[in-house]
Amino acid sequence: MATTITLSETEHAELTQRVAKRVARADEARRARLILLLAAGDTWSSIRDKLDCPDTFIARWSKRFLAERLAGLFSRHAGQLPTTLTPAFEARILDWTVKRKPSDGSTHWSTRKLADQLDVSHMMVARVWKKHALTPHRIDRYMASNDPNFEAKAADIIGLYLHPPQHAAVFCVDEKTAIQALDRKDPVLPLSPGRAERHGFEYFRHGTLSLYAAFNTKTGEVLGKTAERHTSAEFVAFLSDIVANQPRGKEIHVIADNLSAHKTGKVDEFLDSHSNVRLHYTPTYSSWLNHVELWFAKIERDVIARGVFTSVSDLKRKLMRYIRQYNKAPKTVKWRHSDPAARITSRSAVTVH
Repeated sequence: MATTITLSETEHAELTQRVAKRVARADEARRARLILLLAAGDTWSSIRDKLDCPDTFIARWSKRFLAERLAGLFSRHAGQLPTTLTPAFEARILDWTVKRKPSDGSTHWSTRKLADQLDVSHMMVARVWKKHALTPHRIDRYMASNDPNFEAKAADIIGLYLHPPQHAAVFCVDEKTAIQALDRKDPVLPLSPGRAERHGFEYFRHGTLSLYAAFNTKTGEVLGKTAERHTSAEFVAFLSDIVANQPRGKEIHVIADNLSAHKTGKVDEFLDSHSNVRLHYTPTYSSWLNHVELWFAKIERDVIARGVFTSVSDLKRKLMRYIRQYNKAPKTVKWRHSDPAARITSRSAVTVH
């Protein structure tokens, strides 16, 4: 089979130039060579051998050249028809994103799933999401306080932070329970350039320990104590340690959460016998009001999360060593309220630095 093609001088020169170019697309040079071979009278059989191509390749590009000449040799991709993003269609994308769910049972849309549903480009969906700051793949969790006395309790605690009583000590107290003394079965591979520190997946668990901590809001110092059990008696013993570390008779305010161990008869007896100590409870589900929670997050990152502990006593030793070193350069937490005199709600603007 042969296809008769007659080239003008200009076309022949252009095709020859495309074939000879050392820096050019290989597919364009291949098509140009095909047309030159057809113009030279080569048969399809010989062209197949020279270009290592099927008959469909020869038929497609020879037909396009005969119809459009040189312009027909450029690649064409059907792709998707161009779509103009109108305000109405943008609103449709937003409506589907926010108010509807995928039919396959997924909990949220991806750009490609929604694009297939609406028959548009997934990049168009991505642009609309970016414009309106929509991130269906992300989820935030929250905890709403159901405490009917939220405002009064929050105002009391924030007042202690912003305007503590003169000559009084304010402590944020809590316990970090069930800290595991984990020992790795495999050696820890150290940090190296381009590679993070690596821990083996398997571990030995030697036991657990609870850490009681009292954060001094004025100085940032932490009074810490470990305990094997987590009971009301241990909490009262820790309150006694706080009192013992302060001058006799000094007014002490203790901020604590609503754990049942903080509200037993033993705690009441302790408060009755220590008139200088006053306990302030955070509203329910509002432990974020307690400064010591920020410090617990710090010791979790610095010591506990990646720590290797050969025993419970080793865990205790490392926790207390960290507290001693921390107290050499303690840091306070600075709270800023937009208007302390304004009505405090669960959405008050409190910033922690």
